[in-house]
Formats: sequence, C-alpha cells, structure tokens
Amino acid sequence: MSKYLTAPVATKSLPRGIPFIIGNEAAERFSFYGMKGILVVFMTGFLYAMTDDPNATPMATTTAMQWYHWFTSAVYITPFIGAVIADIFLGKYLTIMLLSLVYCAGHGVLALMGGQFWGVDQPLDPYTFLIIGLVVIAVGSGGIKPCVSAHVGDQFGESNAHWLSQVFSWFYLSINLGAAIASLLTPWLLEWYGPHWAFGVPGVLMALATLVFWLGRNRFVHVPPGGIAFLKELFSWEGISALLKLGIIFVFVAVFWALFDQTGSAWVLQAENMDRTWLGVTWLAPQLQFINPVMILILVPLTGFVIYPMINKVFSLTPLRKICIGLFIMVPGFAIVSMVQNWIDAGATPSIGWQVLAYAILTTSEVMVSITCLEFSYTQAPRKIKSFVMATFLASVTLGNLFTGAVFSFITIDMFDPTREQLVDGADRTDNPDGSYTLTMPWVGFMGGDSVRVTFNAEGVQESIDVKGLSEVKEGLAAVKQSWQSDDGPDASASALPSDEEGQALVSAITDPWGHPLTYRLVSSSQARISSAGPDGVLLSPDDINDTIQIVPPETALDQQTWLFKRLKERDAELGIEDASSDLNESGVSKFTDRVTIGGGQTLEGSAQFWFFTYLMLGTAILFIPVSLLYRPKEYLQEESDHAEAVEEGISA
Repeated sequence: MSKYLTAPVATKSLPRGIPFIIGNEAAERFSFYGMKGILVVFMTGFLYAMTDDPNATPMATTTAMQWYHWFTSAVYITPFIGAVIADIFLGKYLTIMLLSLVYCAGHGVLALMGGQFWGVDQPLDPYTFLIIGLVVIAVGSGGIKPCVSAHVGDQFGESNAHWLSQVFSWFYLSINLGAAIASLLTPWLLEWYGPHWAFGVPGVLMALATLVFWLGRNRFVHVPPGGIAFLKELFSWEGISALLKLGIIFVFVAVFWALFDQTGSAWVLQAENMDRTWLGVTWLAPQLQFINPVMILILVPLTGFVIYPMINKVFSLTPLRKICIGLFIMVPGFAIVSMVQNWIDAGATPSIGWQVLAYAILTTSEVMVSITCLEFSYTQAPRKIKSFVMATFLASVTLGNLFTGAVFSFITIDMFDPTREQLVDGADRTDNPDGSYTLTMPWVGFMGGDSVRVTFNAEGVQESIDVKGLSEVKEGLAAVKQSWQSDDGPDASASALPSDEEGQALVSAITDPWGHPLTYRLVSSSQARISSAGPDGVLLSPDDINDTIQIVPPETALDQQTWLFKRLKERDAELGIEDASSDLNESGVSKFTDRVTIGGGQTLEGSAQFWFFTYLMLGTAILFIPVSLLYRPKEYLQEESDHAEAVEEGISA
C-alpha cells in the first residue's frame, strides 16, 4: 500500500497540495523566463564579448532569432519525454523531481559559460556552453511541463471539480508572477553585473522551486503510473479519437504561438530602436516583456469574475468560442507593431507606449487562447494519458516556433565569413613585410569565381576586406557621410541620416562594375545600408556587397558603469584594439561607423516581416470558425476513491 494518496479525496475542499504546486511553479517560471527573456539580447550584444577571438562580431539578429525559436521549440517538444516517463514508469511526482535536477544543471552550465577557473588555461567557450546549457534546460524544463499541469488536475475529483477552473487560473497567475519579476530583474542583472549573475540567479530560483515541490510530497495525490494501461488507453479508439480531435485545435493554436513568442525575439529587437522612456523610467529593451505577465495578473481575474459572466448572460461562452475570439484579437495586436516598424523603417523613433498597447491586446488574446486551451486539454484527455495529452498541447508551442524559426531561416541570406572561409581549401596566404598577412579566398556566392581579399595584422585581427565592387560602395558611403556631417554637424542626432529618398539620390548615380546603380536603405534612425547588387544583379542575395552604417552615440557616464562597457574596454586592451576600431565611443560626439559584409541580411525585412505574420494570423482565425462549430467535446475527470479518503485521514493524523 502506498504511503501517499493515490486518488483524490471525496471532499468539496481545496486539495492540500495545491499551495506547494503554485509556489513551485512561480519559482520555476522565474528561472525559465528570467533566462529566456534575455537570450536574444545576450546573443546579439554580449556573447561575442565573452570570447578571446579578436575577430568575433555580434551575432546577426536573424541568427539569434532562429536560435531563440529553435530553443523554444525544443523546450516544448521534450514534454513528450516527461509524459511517457510519468505515465508509464515513474509517475508525475518522481518525474518532476528527477527532471528538475537536470533543469538546475542546465542553469549551472549557462552561469559558468565564458568563465575562467583555476586549473583551466582557457575560459570556458561561451558558444559551446550556451548550446549545452540550452539543450539541458530544454530536457529539464520541457520534461516537467506536462507533468506539472496534469499533476494539478490529479489533485481533483468530481466532488471538488468546481475548484478546477479557479485553480488553473491561480496556476497561470503564479506563472506570470514569476515571469513578471524575472523580466524586470534579469535584464538589469545582465546590464550591470553581466551574464554570470543574469543566468546564475535563475538557477538559484530553480533550485528553490525543486525544494518547495519536495516539501509538498506528503500532501500531494500521487496517481500511480499507468504502465501498460497507458499504452492501451493511448491506442484505444477513445484515446486516438481524443488526440485527433484535440490535434486539430492545436494546429490553429500553434499559429498563435508562432506570433506570441516573437515578443521575446523580434519585439525585443524592435524595442531597441524605440524611445523606451515610459512612466518616467527608461526601460531596458528586454524589460518590456514584464508587461505581458503583469497584464495577465490583471486580466485573469477581470475576465473570470467580470467579463466572462457578463458575456454568458448574452450567450454561452464555451471554451472553443473563447479560443476563436482570442485568435481574432491577436490580429490588431500584431498590426500595431507592424505599423510601429513602418515608422522605424522611415527613421522615426516611436514611443514604447505603442508596444505597451500591443502587449495589452496580445495578452487579452493569450488569456482567451492559452489558459482556455490548457484547461480544455486536460478535461478532454482520457484519464491515463492526461500527461501525454498535455504534452501534445505543449507541442503546439513547438509547432508554432518551428514555423517561426523556419521562416527566419528561409529569409536569412548567406553571408561571407572570413574566419570560417579561411579554414576551407582554396585560401591563398600572402605574408606582408610588417607581419600582417592577406588571405585570398574564393567566395562561392560570387558568380564567375571572384575572390575576396582579407588582411589580418600580426596578431590575427582582421584589418580590412576587399572585393570587386567595394570601391564603388565606399564612394557611396563617402557621399552619405558627407551629407550626415553637414546636417547640423557630426554630433547631431542619429535622425540626421538621409531618408530613403535622400540617400538613394546620393548614390544612384554611382554604378558598380556590373553596371547596376547602388541602392540605399534606411534601416532605423541610427542605421542605414548601401548595397551593390553584385554580379548576379539581384538585391538581397548572397552576391550583394553591403556597407552598413551605424551611428554610435557617445557613451555617457552611466553607460561606462555597465558590465558590457567594462568588458569591451578590457577586451580592447587585451587585443590592442584602437579607439577608432572599438565598438565603444568615448569621443563625446556621435560616431559614424561602417561594416562591410558580402551577403547577409534577410529577404523579408523591416515591417514586411511583421505584416506577413499579421495576415497569417487573420487567415488562421477565419479558418478556425467552422472548426469551433463542428467540434464535439467530451470530458474526463479523475475518479474518487473511498480508500483515498482513508489514507487522507491517516496522513492527517
């Protein structure tokens, strides 16, 4: 006989283990969202600074977004591992405990990356440790996901099922309380104390979450693993039917997640080009993600106690109707950030208040889609495969992020990487008298086999790059720089960069060696790009020769206290990098910088990227209408047991 409850007690009271589950979830979600919320900013701005590679450059934004969405996909596909372990072998409690320890280890790996330790000659390679840490976290975090939500439902029988909807709301509130605090704290830690603290603190919270869950072990209902019965129910007509029916719903919800999870990638990068002063505070770009969980904390009780009851007086607001309405609400939310990106593309610096408005609309959509689908999935799952069905629901997040990652991968243009290309056969080295050397490398992107010449100094630091057509691009750069300097002086605001029309007028008379006029594109108020279409004559292709202009504002006294400033200053000193070539700007005035790349960028850029997803969401919402009308729900709740009540009395005694 088990020393734990194995079935819900026939009582109308709230199950005694619920507070421990809620506390565990709040701490665990802090650890997850604290790490995930800074991931894109870390990869694009901090990761390269942790290496000793003199030629390391910030990760391209499209690459960082791909990594972010691939990681999110992995987190939400590994729930199948946890579900199978829980439903067949160990049960939910032991599975959660085991994988929580794995989860803690993943956080530890991230906290250590790039560190220098006694007895180790070189710092721990940050790229390698980042990948290992994310993989381990994906297994741990993803593995416990279906078990925790199903474990909540296991605490209830038919007598106290009236608590279920309210407790799932509390459960979701705990998720967002942890996420809100983490979204404010970890970006601040990253900015001022660096990656070790920013990734280490979430690890400590995960350890705390594991402890809280262990403390509740004697109060939980421990539903035994189903063993072979799990497989029988999974492959029964009832199990297959439930999965197929829910699978149709999950495909539509996947599109919701394809858009929603961009709040941690594309939205964060967009916020970096906006005026982030709001409510008298200048926010860090990743901190804006706190708006979503705070809005959840407001909207969950508001909808549950006010809005839904009011609507139910007019017509029955079924779960599928909630989901359908939520999908439509997502459309204007994403349309707002699409319009904001239009303004950024034109060189404006719109207020972050527009993103706040978009977050409010997006969060309303989340309340109606995600919370509803979470509860609906549990009630529609046959008893012995509830963890597996919850994993299938979570797989909709994977499907959505796989789609988003695939889109970013598809639109990413191959870029010539001198560091990588010099390792392949065909690179000819010429040593120069001053100790520097030049590598002549074929660029497969160039039609006709044109070569790229890259010069490195004696220490291996890249000094210059030369390729056919670059001199014409540099001529266009000089014209744009002269225009910028004449517009109120070099210390003018970044908006002094020419508009698309003005910039194109400056460079259109210049033709590249293949007879194509140069093109100019304003990317944001502080960034622009001059391009030659290259030998293939097609813009936005691997043959393009690009010179990207970046206006770097002067470092303020406060900027000079950040971890990144101190690290780059230290790195410049170690590598002997001069001020003119540094990523820092201590000149006191805005600095006009440029970076030459061959290929790179994305075919769907700026607002076009956001509008693509907006129209995708609109089409998805329309197609969901007939599905919501035709679906026939069937509920399954855990059976109560007289024996469980006796065990409860024994434990209480």
